[in-house]
Amino acid sequence: MFPQRLDSPQAYEIARAMLDGFNRHYRLFRTESALAKQRFEQADWHGQQRAQRERIEFYDLRVKEAVARLEQEFNAGAQPMDVWHQVKLHYIGLLIDHHQPELAETFFNSVTTKILHRTYFHNDFIFVRPAVSTEFIENDEPAAAPTYRSYYPTRETLHDDIVRMVDNCRLQRPFEDLARDAGLVLEAIAARLSHVKLRANFQVQVLSSVFFRNKGAYVVGKIINGFSELPFALPILHDRNGKLYIDACLFGEDELQMLFSFARAYFMVDMEIPAAYVQFLRSLMPRKPRGELYSALGLAKQGKTLFYRDFLYHQKHSSDKFRIAPGIKGMVMLVFDLPSFPYVFKVIKDHYPPQKDTTREQIQGKYLLVKQHDRVGRMADTLEYSAVAFARERFEDDLIAEIREFAPSQLEISDRDGDGQEEVIIRHLYIERRMIPLNIYLQEAFEAGERGQVEHVVVEYGNAIKDLVAANIFPGDMLWKNFGVTRNGKVVFYDYDEIEYLTDCNFRKVPPARTEEEEMSGEVWYKVGPRDVFPESFGPFLLGNPAVREVFMKHHGDLLDPAFWQGHKDRILAGHVHDVFPYERSKRFTRPGQDAPRRVPKVVFQ
Repeated sequence: MFPQRLDSPQAYEIARAMLDGFNRHYRLFRTESALAKQRFEQADWHGQQRAQRERIEFYDLRVKEAVARLEQEFNAGAQPMDVWHQVKLHYIGLLIDHHQPELAETFFNSVTTKILHRTYFHNDFIFVRPAVSTEFIENDEPAAAPTYRSYYPTRETLHDDIVRMVDNCRLQRPFEDLARDAGLVLEAIAARLSHVKLRANFQVQVLSSVFFRNKGAYVVGKIINGFSELPFALPILHDRNGKLYIDACLFGEDELQMLFSFARAYFMVDMEIPAAYVQFLRSLMPRKPRGELYSALGLAKQGKTLFYRDFLYHQKHSSDKFRIAPGIKGMVMLVFDLPSFPYVFKVIKDHYPPQKDTTREQIQGKYLLVKQHDRVGRMADTLEYSAVAFARERFEDDLIAEIREFAPSQLEISDRDGDGQEEVIIRHLYIERRMIPLNIYLQEAFEAGERGQVEHVVVEYGNAIKDLVAANIFPGDMLWKNFGVTRNGKVVFYDYDEIEYLTDCNFRKVPPARTEEEEMSGEVWYKVGPRDVFPESFGPFLLGNPAVREVFMKHHGDLLDPAFWQGHKDRILAGHVHDVFPYERSKRFTRPGQDAPRRVPKVVFQ
């Protein structure tokens, strides 16, 4: 489109200023991530949560700074397009030997799309496709730690190598008994490898940086033996006396997927070369999209970029149409999906029924709250996009009519290029991983006579609510349709327009009726404040099915008691941070004091 000459000095300066803006962003991002180690060592749980929340805002702040600088110093919006083409080419040159080129390309896109007109959002001016490879990037500084460390244990040294592996994390707080914990890890490994012949390449590879989230630190790696690789993670926690201990040993792709779930808060991990960490993690979880791994590492904008590239690629290789999503329609959100693509698209409606006293700004605020909060494995992460273009021919007419009726302000249909190919542009939407709505899952389980499945998800539903409570979240509308079931059978909440902080709610008992007329009345006879919650009233809405009620009352009857909610609220207000584990309690090692200290086992390998 343009000549390839790089003959504009201003183009180079714009590219240099853009990269300066990214480098400042990643320096601040990495500094905050590295400080997670210190906060963990000091048991500063509130500081850890605050840092996780504030770090999410870093990216947009740095983009605004870069846009302001380019406008002020270069009058960037008035530059001719051949200069902008040269800016991109210069920028590519500046990324040679850069350690985060893929992130820098995304930063370039974020800044440039705030300056240029939408007409120029193609590969001549932004990185629709990546231009710089992230393969085999290495930090060649002499003192730099490698991405991962390799250990080569023998039958006799495996226990000592586990101790050395944890010691290399350099956590500045003593373990209660690291030798004992290494023995427990050794037992867990022995259960999987005791009858396996050790091959010549037997080794353990461990990522050099520790992963921090909430009250936990995680050592992540894999055991290699012959042609097999076994992913693992070691959660490290504080005991009541402030000393450290290894709480469990997680094995295999499924357990690592739970740890890196889209329904959990982002990790804080110090990475010089994030692409190398993602490549290592992909070897542990090959089914996990790269975009989700970047997001799990706190690099949510890169996650969005990769997701969108995957989405465009999927559209190019599919022919089914976007449709109104199956299930009960919501009062606030219009939801559609593409049957062949495992995500749903959610648009805020323009108008809501009277019982929904809210605004678009308030709803967006709720979704931001979830993004910044600890999701404890029970709230789906969302990807937020603006001005998303789709081919009109891929939309069912019923869906277009639905958007026109309920969210006309969010819809634009145009032939931008004048080629007769209409585009649907959605001005603002959220994208979430698709799950089976819990009400549909229950209905299908009942129809199939799968009582075990019914019991499992009812118990999981109550567990989900209790995990949210522990994270200071009151879900508001707890109807079954607002929860979904994941591939692994986990129940996850995904309707956020009525969530509140638990500590902002008033949990009350229903006052006794003063007269027989009040008792028989279908109307509320007592005064209800805007934040009042009456847990006793949940039953009639949730437990109409006798089989569901029986299971729920057996396992989670306390959710109908105001004292349960108030007790958690009081503990949170007193500063207590609850433990919510990203793995089953059955995976936890037996803690000291519950039984005699275990001997260090001698593992017998063939």
